[in-house]
Amino acid sequence: MKNKKLNQWLWKWHFIAGLVSLPFVALLAITGGIYLFKDKYEAPRQEHIKIVEVTGEAISYQQQWQLAKTALPKGPNTMVLSNEKNRATEFTSGMFSHKNSVFINPYKAEVSGHITPKSSNMYTVRKLHGELLLGKFGTKIVELISSWLVVLIITGIYVFWPNKNEGIKGLFRIRTSHGKRTLFRDLHTVLGFWISILLLMTLAGGMPWTDVFGSSFKWVQTATNTGFPNTWDSRGLKSNTQGEAITLDHMVKLANSMNLKGEVSIGLPKDEKGVYSIYNSTFDLGAQKRFHFDQYSGKELVHHNWEGVGILMRGRLWFMAFHQGQFGLWNWLLMLGIATLLAFIAIAALISYLKRKEPGKWGTPKVPKSFKVGYGVVALILVLGMVFPLFGASIILIYLIEILRNKLKVIE
Repeated sequence: MKNKKLNQWLWKWHFIAGLVSLPFVALLAITGGIYLFKDKYEAPRQEHIKIVEVTGEAISYQQQWQLAKTALPKGPNTMVLSNEKNRATEFTSGMFSHKNSVFINPYKAEVSGHITPKSSNMYTVRKLHGELLLGKFGTKIVELISSWLVVLIITGIYVFWPNKNEGIKGLFRIRTSHGKRTLFRDLHTVLGFWISILLLMTLAGGMPWTDVFGSSFKWVQTATNTGFPNTWDSRGLKSNTQGEAITLDHMVKLANSMNLKGEVSIGLPKDEKGVYSIYNSTFDLGAQKRFHFDQYSGKELVHHNWEGVGILMRGRLWFMAFHQGQFGLWNWLLMLGIATLLAFIAIAALISYLKRKEPGKWGTPKVPKSFKVGYGVVALILVLGMVFPLFGASIILIYLIEILRNKLKVIE
């Protein structure tokens, strides 16, 4: 049996947190759903840059690299392989939002175009989803709302959990003949309950991108040595500068002979002591591999398999890929469904609230003054506050405000 007073207390805070978070949650759900269409939206708009006409003989990859050096301000650090003859060769510099790609037409020996993340409308959608277009401050708001969403899910499950009289049928019951308030309440609670685990998995994929939680997570990875191996991205590796550097064409042949799964890239030496790298990007994560080679002798210096990546990093990348719907059509459709349902249950909660609320009042659920929060609940709040620092900071702020309000009541 549930503790009735605890249920009322949790319902009160679920209500308050939900009311404050609701517009942000709806916005995150809608923008996240839109961003799932990124590849479909951008493909036809970038086709004139990526697709070229096959005419005559293609120039060497080494020559294409030289063209890319003059076309990119910082010079390329990666070349993406393509087995399609009508594809321009992509060279990139930078990472994430600072990534800059130039495409070389190997038949005309010229640049066919540039692509950067910021050149697409989807970049604005992503920024709205990740930082509300408010930079670092917006990122922290999104992190705070996401942290509270975890709490909303936990408290929602407890509050909604059927009592002994209702039994298991309470997990499925949507009452359609008890008025709109009850209908939308049931839609919110029942649908919210059944996607709660998927929502937590989705949040697990987004939280590592945040500032405060993300920084703490990276620190734990480093402290426990559960991230990438030190030489995963060739850091610390150097070529022995003897003789003449091997050509990029040689590395392309080597990469093609490896039959790596997914998109294959060649990391380019940054200077005369830099190394070549061959690696693949695939959401069959277990098939990811990385090889690093001396740029003069072609000797393999080190290679890494997915099994060599630390458990926290493997988990992080899995949930990030899941969050972005990148495990195939099933994952894409599932994430689209989650985004749609999250927006719907947020709106359903608002409608139910407006139908219940009396004019001129907030309609905050009442809690008996005699109720005292147990040690178990306090311990859970402390744990959540440590895992999600911004949630912890907000709880401290709420607690201080409550103390101040009580003192002002005594004075009055």
